[in-house]
Amino acid sequence: MNTKGRTISTEDGRELRISEAGQPDGVPILVHHGTPGSRLLNPAWVEDAKSRGIRLISYERPGYGGSMPQSGRNVASVDEDVAAIAKHLDLDRLSVWGVSGGGPHALACAALLPDLVVAAAALASPAPYLANGLDWFAGMGEDNIDEFSAALEGQDVLGQYIEAQAPGLLNADPKTLVQALHSLLCPIDVAVLTENFADFLLSSIREGIKERRDGWVDDDIAFTMPWGFELSQIRIPVMLMHGAQDQMVPFSHGKWLASRITNVDARLLADDGHLSLSARRIPDVHVWLLGKM
Repeated sequence: MNTKGRTISTEDGRELRISEAGQPDGVPILVHHGTPGSRLLNPAWVEDAKSRGIRLISYERPGYGGSMPQSGRNVASVDEDVAAIAKHLDLDRLSVWGVSGGGPHALACAALLPDLVVAAAALASPAPYLANGLDWFAGMGEDNIDEFSAALEGQDVLGQYIEAQAPGLLNADPKTLVQALHSLLCPIDVAVLTENFADFLLSSIREGIKERRDGWVDDDIAFTMPWGFELSQIRIPVMLMHGAQDQMVPFSHGKWLASRITNVDARLLADDGHLSLSARRIPDVHVWLLGKM
């Protein structure tokens, strides 16, 4: 796959682990991974990027894999890390996409880095926890309700919950992953969990949380507290994609976000779930982002 990894330093002295793949001198697009996850890129995304002349860049948020934790981070904290990555790679413009837990971070880049980020895409993104008029838990699978309920009780309770859940993911294989995620998977998502895609998901999760779970805990806390920016700040082009069958992040979240982002290209997909977006829709995202560069 010819993926190149390296560690860079931020202005406040933290280390971030990044990866690059696709076309080395291509159009830069940065990926925000899901929760939990890592910098690892699906080979299918890389092949698509290479075929379209894209330089695909990913990194691990603080506390995941090779990236040092950042105490007290919120969603908006991502702007410093993306700016540091762009400076290290000598990039003065790029686009971003984020899936699931990466979605709010992609939206933060759209709001806070308009001089760097040309366009952004958020796939299956949760809405802010205190979103006005949204029943945040409605339609969400039981496991995620339990997880975010623990987050609302505080970092210690959430940390205990995640430590209890982590072995089930770390020890899963493609055949047992469906059972491990049974409350979160609609039939469409079960169908896309082929051996190759399941292998990628498990590899990405293991890379992110095998040594520590700080990133996972900090993500969940960040999602259930104020994000640190307003969606009304977004002025660059944004694509929003959400599947109507999603049981991890309910469809109502996507509809709420679509109603709050100015001039958004909202693709609310009746025949998609959560994982199916990562498995099937990334080429569409790449085409859209390239059209905005």
